[in-house]
Amino acid sequence: MKLENARGTRDFLPEDKIQRDKIVNTLREIFETFGYSPLETPVLERFDVLSSKYTGGAEILKETFKLTDQGKRELGLRYDLTVPLARVIGQNPNLKMPFKRYQIDKVWRDGPINLGRYREFLQTDVDVVGIKNINAEVELIEITRGFFQAIRLDVLIKINSRKILNGILEFAGIEKEKQLDATLIIDKLDKIGLDAVKQELRQVARLDEQQVKKISEIFSISGKNEQKIISLKMKLKEGEAQEGLKEIDDMLTLLSGDEFDNVIFDPSLARGLAYYTGAVFEVVPVDNKIKSTVAGGGRYDKMIASLLEREGDIPAVGISFGVDRIIDALELKADAKTVTKIFVIPIKTYEQSLEIARRLRKAGIKTDIDMQGRGPSKNLDYANALGIPHVLIIGETELKQNKFKLKDMKTGKEELLSMADIVQKMKE
Repeated sequence: MKLENARGTRDFLPEDKIQRDKIVNTLREIFETFGYSPLETPVLERFDVLSSKYTGGAEILKETFKLTDQGKRELGLRYDLTVPLARVIGQNPNLKMPFKRYQIDKVWRDGPINLGRYREFLQTDVDVVGIKNINAEVELIEITRGFFQAIRLDVLIKINSRKILNGILEFAGIEKEKQLDATLIIDKLDKIGLDAVKQELRQVARLDEQQVKKISEIFSISGKNEQKIISLKMKLKEGEAQEGLKEIDDMLTLLSGDEFDNVIFDPSLARGLAYYTGAVFEVVPVDNKIKSTVAGGGRYDKMIASLLEREGDIPAVGISFGVDRIIDALELKADAKTVTKIFVIPIKTYEQSLEIARRLRKAGIKTDIDMQGRGPSKNLDYANALGIPHVLIIGETELKQNKFKLKDMKTGKEELLSMADIVQKMKE
């Protein structure tokens, strides 16, 4: 038997997992700074939940891993964390609103595989349920900006509204039955360019030349955010487009200042999932080998009510961060293969050295100890190979002096220190 991973999945050795955890912990810290609390949901969902109206839509269902249990019930692996959240809200009607949660978990999609795109991947979602106004969107964009600034990844945060996109389709005179196909094609604009989009609108969505011309006219509008909004207000004078433009304008007003100069209004942004009803966001790296989205989300006011088979809306908005793509974009170099901060090397003093290791661990210092009785040279090679920053050498002489030799593995500097001094130094 040839040992191989399932296609589109990966193992993460300690040096890679340590880097992943740094990104995840940064996200968790930022989410909690804004008052979001953790949620956990099952990997398996009932397939009728995953496929219900206003969830992922036909495109995502093509990529859903579907299975049947021994009771002949149809199940699926979750393809995102938004649908499970909607189910949780529906099952817990007594939750206090607004409900602000984050979730960090794996999701699965049986789709094409390339750089930054896998079949099993870690997703981190932050959502707020119960706020209808754009203050929720603004907060999510602040969280997004803060995170990418913290990890020093240069990105553009693109925003739009499905209301504006619907207005564009109406302006172009596109029939209802063709609008979903047209939306999915428009969403490819950044990837394939305007000429290719126009070609697909003709051939796939079956639009006529006049309709394609009107869409092209809209997406040829350029300039700063304010200029694009003014131009669109003049063209899209009726219906929900005006409402969407006002919401985007209000969001940009609250996001004014140099710190938000990477927030870009992009009227072609659609987001492929069917459940979005208002504002949508996408985050793309600038001048990076990763060209695809590293975070994305939007408003989905109809999904939860739909799952409950209720009339009206339950306002909800969120954004997802693709940890795998973010790590690929950062090209992180592993500087350690272990979380150990200090490695204890006993020289025929294992019993006493074990007690010292226990004291270090009680002080909250990540400590390992040689359990094989190797010589100092081999132990130093081992610590160096794993990138452990300090070693503590304990022999009979050190025990008599009640001072121990602490070696900095980067500089080679050695110090003879008391236990109290070692603990203090390791906590600096």
